[in-house]
Amino acid sequence: MRARRFLLALSIPVLVGCSQMETYGGPVAGVVGTRALLNSLDLWSTTYLSNGLIAYAIYDPLQPTWTIEASVTGEDRVQMDLQMKRLVTGGEGEARQVFMRTARRLVEEGGYAGFDVLRFEEGVEATRPFARRTANGEIRLVKSRQFPTL
Repeated sequence: MRARRFLLALSIPVLVGCSQMETYGGPVAGVVGTRALLNSLDLWSTTYLSNGLIAYAIYDPLQPTWTIEASVTGEDRVQMDLQMKRLVTGGEGEARQVFMRTARRLVEEGGYAGFDVLRFEEGVEATRPFARRTANGEIRLVKSRQFPTL
């Protein structure tokens, strides 16, 4: 009986304290646990750090996934060539989305009313040591028919 009272006396402050906390401290515990794990595995040595920096430099996660080259092929036509970076962790199916977003940006910056997609192709360029996704297309920029002077 005495043990029950003791456990009840200990559990009430814990339950009240937990109800007053806004955050549970999970992110802090994750950082501390990861650091302890890395220390125990000796991953802070110069060998692991230098290899990590080399991998980071090759992969370069801050580099845009797609590079876009746009060239004017006529008075109102623009051809776009898109190339995906060689080492990626996703985004293989977004070529059309990037193409359309770039076309809309060209329309807005040029003061046009819209655009027509004349041609769009996707493919894979088999280069060594890594293959690269490519896409190219051509759009026709359309001026407003109701307000031709705009």
